[in-house]
Amino acid sequence: MDLTAAPTSWDACVVLFDSRALPLSSYENLYDESYDVHTGALSVPGPLDLDALDLDGSGLVVDGDLTVAGAVLNADDGCPALVVLGDLTAAAVHLEGDAKLLVRGNVRVGAFVGHLTDKLVMIGGDLAAGVTVLSAGFFPDLIGGTLTGPVLAPPYALAELDRPVTAPPAAEVLAPEVLLADGEQEQDSCFDAPGVHGDRLYEHLAAGRSVLRA
Repeated sequence: MDLTAAPTSWDACVVLFDSRALPLSSYENLYDESYDVHTGALSVPGPLDLDALDLDGSGLVVDGDLTVAGAVLNADDGCPALVVLGDLTAAAVHLEGDAKLLVRGNVRVGAFVGHLTDKLVMIGGDLAAGVTVLSAGFFPDLIGGTLTGPVLAPPYALAELDRPVTAPPAAEVLAPEVLLADGEQEQDSCFDAPGVHGDRLYEHLAAGRSVLRA
């Protein structure tokens, strides 16, 4: 995927971050290495697979708004960081493993899914999602604004959120295809959002299908 991004030194990235009022608390935990910087808003016509990005640096910085027609995906460890200095709008976001996602502005998605805990995820503005699904100890390090939309998560994760949320049964929110059937258990998976089949959820998002109940 050609993102027309230029490799930029860490020192130059810090100057850019500061000029765009990205808090030091957000970027101080990134690797202090070079990053590929895309100047201006960026629109991606299909899924943005972070695991498959071919970059010169340690991550992609979008100096503007990022719009993705499909899902932003991460399923493996070692993916590049994604830093958005504007707003992020996408069909969905699915983060797993050691994902690093920093958004200075708002995030607007059909579904926001987080699984596992070795990550850095900070949203400076609002997170507006058709559904937020949190599993295996994942919750964003920061949501600076409001969190809107239902949240599907085990009780311990709901307790970690610093705000009241709507937490309906998964069957009221998600398409039947991504739910655990009666008596069904996921094999070789620690996905623990109640009633949700994590593998099928990811497959739906990666294929560009909505996971929301019609």
